Amino acid sequence: MEFRDLKMPYQKYKHEIDGAIQKVLMKADFISGAEIHVLEERLAKYVGVKHCISCANGTEAMTLVLMAWGIEKDDAIFVPDFTFFSTGEVVSLRGATPIFVDIDPNTFNIDTSKLEKAIKSVIEAGKQKPKAIIPVDLFGLPADHHEIARIAQKYDLLVLEDAAQGFGGNINGQKAGSFGDAATTSFFPAKPLGCYGDGGAIFTNSDQLANLLNSYKVHGKGTNKYDNVRIGLNSRLDTIQAAVLNVKLTAFIEHELADINQIYKRYHERLEGIVGVPIIPEGYYSSFAQYTIKLENKIKRDTLKTRLSEHKIPSMIYYSKPMHKQEAFRSREYDESNYLVANALCDTVLSLPMHPYLVEEEIDQVCKIILNV
Repeated sequence: MEFRDLKMPYQKYKHEIDGAIQKVLMKADFISGAEIHVLEERLAKYVGVKHCISCANGTEAMTLVLMAWGIEKDDAIFVPDFTFFSTGEVVSLRGATPIFVDIDPNTFNIDTSKLEKAIKSVIEAGKQKPKAIIPVDLFGLPADHHEIARIAQKYDLLVLEDAAQGFGGNINGQKAGSFGDAATTSFFPAKPLGCYGDGGAIFTNSDQLANLLNSYKVHGKGTNKYDNVRIGLNSRLDTIQAAVLNVKLTAFIEHELADINQIYKRYHERLEGIVGVPIIPEGYYSSFAQYTIKLENKIKRDTLKTRLSEHKIPSMIYYSKPMHKQEAFRSREYDESNYLVANALCDTVLSLPMHPYLVEEEIDQVCKIILNV
C-alpha cells in the first residue's frame, strides 16, 4: 500500500504524460516554453485570480513574495506553530522574525484569537514591526481566511496564504490560493497537485506585485534577462514539469479532488467515535493533502503506528516537532504555555494513507487495524 501513490496516476495517464514530455523534448523548449504560459493561465483561471506566476518550488514562491514586499530585519511575520519548516524559514531568510502562533485544536490551522493576541503583544513590546501574516491551509483545509482578513485590516498587515497543502480546497466556493494579498502553492510530488520534481506558483490580483515577481524570479530582470534592475533569484519552473502539470491538472479537476473526498467520507464513516477524525467546518472543502487522525496520547499513537507498519501499511507523523522547538529557531526564548495545542498534537497525530487512487479494500484494511488496536 502506498501512503501517497505517485505511480498509479502515471500509469493511468501514461500516454498523455509521455506525449506531453515528448513534445517538449522534440521542441527542445526547456526553459520558459509555451507549456509554462498555458499552465499559468489555467491555474489562474481555476483559482479565480488575475495572475499566476510559476517558479522553482513552493519555498521560493514564498521567498519571492517576501522579497517583493520588502520584508526585512525588525519586521515581525506571524506564522502557525504547527506546520512545515519552510513557512518560518522564509521569514528568517529575509532577516525578519517569525512569530509563532498556536493552532486551533479542531482544524489544526492558526488560532485567530491567539493570532490577534500575538500581534498586540509584539506591538506592546515595540521591538519589531508587525508586517504580515502567513496562514497555512494545513492538510488541505483552508485556514479561517475571513477572520484573518479582518485582523489584517485592523492592524494594517499583509497576508500571504501558504496554500501548498490546500490547493483545491475552498470556503463557500472561493478557492484556496485566492485569499490574502498573495498566495503560494507547491507542486512537490506528494502535494494535492504535484509534478515529477520541484515546482511552485504564486497567485495574486495585483498587477504591480505580478510584475515585480516576474522580475525577481529571473535575476531581477528589467526589459530582458540581461537588463538587471534589482537583485533577484533564479527561480523558474521548467517546461517539462509544466507539461506534466498540465496533464495532471486536468485529472485533478475532472475527478481526483472529488475522489479523495469520497475516500475521506469512507474513512470518516468507519473511524468517527473511535479516534479523533478531521473536522471540516461548515462551508469548507478540503483537498486532503493528508488524512490526519488524533489519538489519546503518544503511547497509543506510537503503538498504532507500529501495528500499521507490521501490516506493511505506511503512516506518517506530521509533525513530530512544533516550529518553536526547531533547533534553527533556538536563539529565541518561548513560553511553552503559548503552545499547548501544538505541543499536544505533535504527540497524538498520525496521518494515514490518503490519495485519490485508494481502493475500498485498502481503506477497510487500515480501518480494521485501527479498530483492533
